Amino acid sequence: MPTEGRDERETVHLLRAVAVELGLHSARFAGANGMHPTDVRALIALMDARRAAEEMTAGRLGAALGLNSAGTTAVVDRLERAGHVRRVRGTADRRKVVIEVEERAVELGRSFFGPLIGRTAELLRGYDDRERAAIHGFLEGVRRAAAEAG
Repeated sequence: MPTEGRDERETVHLLRAVAVELGLHSARFAGANGMHPTDVRALIALMDARRAAEEMTAGRLGAALGLNSAGTTAVVDRLERAGHVRRVRGTADRRKVVIEVEERAVELGRSFFGPLIGRTAELLRGYDDRERAAIHGFLEGVRRAAAEAG
């Protein structure tokens, strides 16, 4: 077998396998908590916005999830009924309704995903700063490529 490109293909296939495993882990969380997989993706988007101190409107959430207005409303309604999110007025613009994740949902996610996050952080500590920067750059490049391909 020619070696040209083999390392790159193996890395791409490994990345795909990682994505599949992460998707399965997320699906197990969804199933264990009576959620749809899209609900989990919505919670992740909301937690990311919270970490960035950004307000998340329904329109912005729908765009992040690739959903139309009706689909976004259904997700937010399900999450609100389950006690995972709440609708509140925006701080900068009180006319805007923003979706905030409840602390209960954060704790639920932390209890399930925390061990995986901890193990991942432990693996990263095995690399020096230059290697971690390369890993970060590679993953960010793949994320951008996937977003642009969509």
